[in-house]
Formats: sequence, structure tokens, C-alpha cells
Amino acid sequence: MNLLNVRPTLEYEQNLWEQGLVVAGVDEAGRGPLAGPVTAGAVVFSKTFSISHDWCTQIRDSKTLSESQREKAAINIQKYAEAYATASCQSDEIDAIGIAEATRSAMRQAVAQLKIPVQYLLIDYLTLPDIPSKGIVHGDAICFSIASASILAKVTRDQYMKQMDVEYPGYFFAQHKGYATSKHLSRLKELGPSPIHRHSFNPIKQYTLF
Repeated sequence: MNLLNVRPTLEYEQNLWEQGLVVAGVDEAGRGPLAGPVTAGAVVFSKTFSISHDWCTQIRDSKTLSESQREKAAINIQKYAEAYATASCQSDEIDAIGIAEATRSAMRQAVAQLKIPVQYLLIDYLTLPDIPSKGIVHGDAICFSIASASILAKVTRDQYMKQMDVEYPGYFFAQHKGYATSKHLSRLKELGPSPIHRHSFNPIKQYTLF
């Protein structure tokens, strides 16, 4: 699927709204990096919401947007959503329980922090066994609520990594956000892992006894 040409719709949400359900879109950012948290976003739109607003054309899979586009989109999502929240699991939690369970934990926390109770979740790929949910392949590209959640998760995590760049200078976290770029790997080789690196991930393992 060419994600650049896809615009998400409210088809999944509308089917559930017709059943009288309150629906949240959920997605994560940061499953793959070597450092930093995995962050989940959860977004609820009202059943009267329409994607006819001009700003809605900028909502799509966060990976296809520039950083400035994501930040602008996040402002509008927060303005027009009925409820939204983000939550993170830090690197030590990821090391303790694994990235898959840490991702689900962050998602549960984000949903729990929503100001209104939800009855059904639309999630990119995953499901949460303890909450009624549907995992949608390419959900962040085709489902408006999931795309919105992906943007909030990515913006929130990127902001955190910029803060970590100040706290742990020399790794260039603000540039690569913890992903395994050549610059990150070269700094890791020179400096060793920081406290926010994931010690259970390769190649961090070679520097630790994890």
C-alpha cells in the first residue's frame, strides 16, 4: 500500500457509532528505537464529528508527515477531539516485560487517562484482550482516529527525546529520536549506553550484562 496517497476515513468509527458505542483510536510510536520509551496515543471523536474540515486533510499515518506537519496536526487534533491522552512505558519497563507487552501497557494507560469512558478501541494491528477492540492492518493509514492517535504519540515521544538530548548530551537524541542511525551507533560505540537505552535490544546487549 502506498501510504502517501491514502487518506483515512471515519468508516470504522461510523459503524461503531451506529451501534451506540464510544470509540477510541489507539496507536503507538517508538517500538523500534534503541533508546527512549514506547508511547501510545488514544483519541476519541464525537459521533457528530466530520472530516470535512480543511485541517483533516493533513491527518494520515504519522510516518508520512514531516515533524512540522505532525506538530500542526496535533494542535488541531487536541482542539477538535472529544478526548485524547498519551502514555509511555520507559526503557527499563521495556527491558523488564518486552516491547510487545510494554506497548500494550502504554496503550492501556493512555485509554485509562481519557476523560470519558470508551467502549471500543480501534488499534493499528494490535488488540487488547481485556478491552473490546479491533486490530486494523494499516490502521494508521486508513482509520482517522488511529491516524490521529499515531500523530499524538509521535509528537509526544519526539518532544521527550528532545528533552533527553539535553539531559544526555552527545548522543544526538533530538536528531534521531533513539533510532539506530549511523550517527547514533557511532556515539553509542564511543560513549556506551545511557540510562534511557534499551539494554535488552541489540546492539545494546554487547555493552551490558542484561
